[in-house]
Amino acid sequence: MFLPKYPDNPTPQPTHTHAPTDPAPAPVRRSLPAISLDQKTVAAVLVGGVVLTALLAAVAVTAISVAVAAVVLRSLLRDHHRR
Repeated sequence: MFLPKYPDNPTPQPTHTHAPTDPAPAPVRRSLPAISLDQKTVAAVLVGGVVLTALLAAVAVTAISVAVAAVVLRSLLRDHHRR
């Protein structure tokens, strides 16, 4: 009842086979400019990463503390209005 019905003859193979007549030229690779890395550059990048990470952590801690303070003030004001 729910079995698929297959065709009697399979689909014939295409008679035309595609063969490129002219191969595409190889893409041109452009060389990157040389970058010189010394210890000062690496140190500056590391210090910058540490500073940015510390700033992100400070923003996260500030946001959490503001949220906690808002919840505490809300509960205090709610208790104050009930009296």
